[in-house]
Amino acid sequence: MTQITSFIESLHIAADSAAAAETAFRREAAERIASLECERAFAFRRLNLMRAVADGVAPAEDEEIAAATGVGILRSRLDWADGSEAQLEILSHFAPVARALFASLAANGEPGASAVAEALAEFETWYEHTYRTPFWALFDQPMEETPRVDF
Repeated sequence: MTQITSFIESLHIAADSAAAAETAFRREAAERIASLECERAFAFRRLNLMRAVADGVAPAEDEEIAAATGVGILRSRLDWADGSEAQLEILSHFAPVARALFASLAANGEPGASAVAEALAEFETWYEHTYRTPFWALFDQPMEETPRVDF
């Protein structure tokens, strides 16, 4: 092998190495972007649901009405009209979140805000352990196409 051939081979190896490094970086970047995208989506789902539940629970007269209202809002957001056994179990585990939110609102928020965060975290943990997927992934369900009708 001549020195030129050896030199060309070393350049080829360096080029292949650079291409492999770029490919690995692009894969890692794509995975990180997907992870951040998921975190963002879940954070906004959490915000939007809890804002709606807070608005619904605020005028409730007592804790049971607040829990029923919070559960009803979640059921509506997930479009769960039939109430299967699994859905009812999930809704019953969400009720303590609505109760904690009601208690926090009744106490003007300050001491109870952490209780709401804890109740929500406990619910999310229970769901993930039970169903092996994050709760907020339920909101990923595709909407059924509805036929467009022109009148």
